[in-house]
Amino acid sequence: MDRISKLTEMLAASPADCFLLHALGLEYVKIGALQTAQTYFERVLETDSSYVGTYYHLAKLLEQIGNPEQAIAIYEKGMEQAKIGNDMHAYNELRSAWEELTF
Repeated sequence: MDRISKLTEMLAASPADCFLLHALGLEYVKIGALQTAQTYFERVLETDSSYVGTYYHLAKLLEQIGNPEQAIAIYEKGMEQAKIGNDMHAYNELRSAWEELTF
């Protein structure tokens, strides 16, 4: 069974599992299904706004599809959440990506 099928099967049993939603988003990015990936990343953040890693991946995807303004906003939200969670590593990664777009 391929990864997407297996993750989808697991998600059916735990529909609010952010790890599974994020993993599915990454798998869809790998195959170029960016709209589907975006949907999964957005579901992660709707379910748990503190799931900081998803901000980076969603913003990168938005950059890739030509929405830099939206990507900047996502990076900024991610930086806020990283500060709240005292995750300075994630904050620095998000800030670096944000700076690439804003400077």
